[in-house]
Amino acid sequence: MRLIINIIRQFFVPSISVFVILSSIFLHTATNIYLLVITGCLFVFSILLDKKFPRLQPFQIILLGVFHWSSSLNWCQLLYCILIIITIQRKMKFRDSVLTTLLYAMQYTLINLTYLPINTYQMLVSIFDILTFVIVLLLYYFVHVSEMEKKRLREKFQFLSIHDSVTGLLNYEGYMKSIQNDVKRKEPFVLLLLDLQDFKSINHESTQNGNEILAKIAQLLRTYFPNAKAMSRYAGDRFALVLPPFDNIHQEISDVLDSNMLGFQVTHSTTFFPQEAESAQEIITFAEEKLFQNRRKLWFKREENMFRTEKLKAVGELAAGMAHEIRNPLTTIKGFMQISMHHDYNIRPWFDTIMSEITRMNELTAEFLQFSKPHIGNMKPEPIAHVMDRLLYLVESEAAFRGHRIYYEPIGVSLHIHMDRDKIVQVLLNLVRNAFEAMEEPGDIYIQVSQIHNKVIIEIRDTGCGIAEHHLTKIFNPFYTTKDNGTGLGLSLCQKIAQDHGGSLEVRSTLGEGSIFRVNLPLDEVELIEAIN
Repeated sequence: MRLIINIIRQFFVPSISVFVILSSIFLHTATNIYLLVITGCLFVFSILLDKKFPRLQPFQIILLGVFHWSSSLNWCQLLYCILIIITIQRKMKFRDSVLTTLLYAMQYTLINLTYLPINTYQMLVSIFDILTFVIVLLLYYFVHVSEMEKKRLREKFQFLSIHDSVTGLLNYEGYMKSIQNDVKRKEPFVLLLLDLQDFKSINHESTQNGNEILAKIAQLLRTYFPNAKAMSRYAGDRFALVLPPFDNIHQEISDVLDSNMLGFQVTHSTTFFPQEAESAQEIITFAEEKLFQNRRKLWFKREENMFRTEKLKAVGELAAGMAHEIRNPLTTIKGFMQISMHHDYNIRPWFDTIMSEITRMNELTAEFLQFSKPHIGNMKPEPIAHVMDRLLYLVESEAAFRGHRIYYEPIGVSLHIHMDRDKIVQVLLNLVRNAFEAMEEPGDIYIQVSQIHNKVIIEIRDTGCGIAEHHLTKIFNPFYTTKDNGTGLGLSLCQKIAQDHGGSLEVRSTLGEGSIFRVNLPLDEVELIEAIN
């Protein structure tokens, strides 16, 4: 719109003015040729120079009126229309624009009546001229409003194309352009990248709540870093700030981020241009790599703290369980000793019971020490067949005594496991004896060895009473037992030994049908490579 008005101002106003002057001279309508030429030139110059000399603007309508009167031609109407558009273009209110248009229309009409006969026809023509000026005004406003709306939408689209709609900061595209511009200007800056920890969980719960938090963080960043040359939000929960270099910049950044002022634990990286990178892509890549390494360090630190917490928790549970289990036999022994005081310390009637409780404490302490100390001892490749032979030798007499039958199904091929054989035998022996105790009547125990991919599977299945579902989730917890005389450390110990060998211990059970314990152990690496080849 402004371009068109400038073309009209610089080309059409001089052209129309020259045309009116020549026509008035040729038609002999000019009242004063010198006045006509002088006012015409002054009017043209006032239009061409009104931006440079704003004081000329009030005289334009006067010069046009004199020019119109001296030419005695109503062809000046087009110049009036142009002057109206030029005048109201100076951001006049609509009411003032209407009054100005009516004023110019009245001047044009009155001057026309000085050289035209006054009759009904001329009066109607004057009214029509006034309407013409008003329509020109309305058309200009219609076009002007349309152009302003297009401009506003264009600016909004341009803003949204490089800005984030949630925070009002630059988006990734705007962030890239800002970096590229600073690099082109070779202006030193510091690129600060921020990554909010644990934000994704909050945003997952409520997107609206997450957006509100992001907007608040953006406002806090504007407050704490007012000298930032550019701020951006990208990749969901990351922010990038372009800061001018200054003394103690690391200290100022640490003061803001380490003090939890943003409400989140923040991982950050700082990269200096041009000291650490020379191009826009290099500095962004370098900054992202530093951020990744810092996130990795923080992750390892959090994992270490979590592991330490879990370890302390386990130690606490073990200590509490151990204290509880030892207190029971001690209470029993204490009670019998108190009774013996009233019988002249004759403890013979309770001797067997006291010794049984002492034996129980001894076994409990032995199992606890075995549970707490490392299990990896004499680790070497051993054939699984040797383990099974040792197991069957140890349990066949007890099975015969209880009346149980053992069915062993070997795999038929030689498989080696990198293991401490005695520990694996201990696990299987414990599981078989648990199976014996689970069958009150003589029953069957099935032991099967198989291979699935790179693992050896040892299954021990009994035909006992089975384990209730609410017990299955707890049987591997230390000191949890359903036996009257059990310590609750046996299965926990078995599971720990399996895990120390890189394997696992699983259980499936059905009430009234029996249980299946499954020990998974990895094949020895040498044998695994040979199997693959």
